[in-house]
Amino acid sequence: MFIKEACVEGVHQALLAEQKGADRIELCGDLNVGGVTPSLEVIKEVKEKVGIPIRVMIRPRGGDFIYSKKEFELMKIQIEHCHMLKIDGVVFGILKQDNSIDINRIKELVKIARPLKVVIHKAIDETPDILQALKELLKVEGITTVLSSGGKITAEEGKEFLKMMVSTAKEKLEILPAGSITDENVQKLHQFIKAKSYHGKRIVGNLY
Repeated sequence: MFIKEACVEGVHQALLAEQKGADRIELCGDLNVGGVTPSLEVIKEVKEKVGIPIRVMIRPRGGDFIYSKKEFELMKIQIEHCHMLKIDGVVFGILKQDNSIDINRIKELVKIARPLKVVIHKAIDETPDILQALKELLKVEGITTVLSSGGKITAEEGKEFLKMMVSTAKEKLEILPAGSITDENVQKLHQFIKAKSYHGKRIVGNLY
C-alpha cells in the first residue's frame, strides 16, 4: 500500500527494522542531533548484512544546514563513498544564510550523486516558504524524494501542508512524510496525506 522507511542508527537497528517489515532504511549516525553521516565501517557492515535498500544521511554535523566550504567538500567525499559501496541513495539538504534552499550547491551534490537516489531532507522545513522551495527542487533533475514534516514538529501537525506537497509534486518526485510517524499512526496519516511512503524511527515499531 505504501513504503515504510525506518530511520536507523547502526547495524542492530537496521537488521531489526528489516525483520519487522521495513521496506528500506535511512542510515544515520548520532540521531540525538537529528542524524549525521555514519562511519564508513558502519555503512559497509549494514550494506553487507541488510537486504533492503539503504539511503545514507550526508550531514557533516548537527545544528543548522548552512555549511562552510570545508563541510561542503566533506559532503562530496561522503557521497563518493556511497557510490563505492553501491548504496541505494543519499540524503542531504543545504540552506543559504537566509534559510532559503541553496539550489546551486544542491545541484552540485546531485550531479556527484547520480545515478544514486537523492533525498532532500527536513532542511526544507526550515525554509520561509516550503511550497516555493519544493517548486525549486522540482526543477532539479535527479532529486527523487523530499523528506518533510510540512514545516511542523510532527507529521500530524503538518499534515495539511504535506497533503499540498504531495499534490504539488505529483509524479515528479516522492514526498516522504516524517515526524513522529509510528506503526500506530501511519495508517491514519496515510488516509489523509495519501503519500507513497512514510519515514520514522518507529515506523515498524520499537527498534531498541
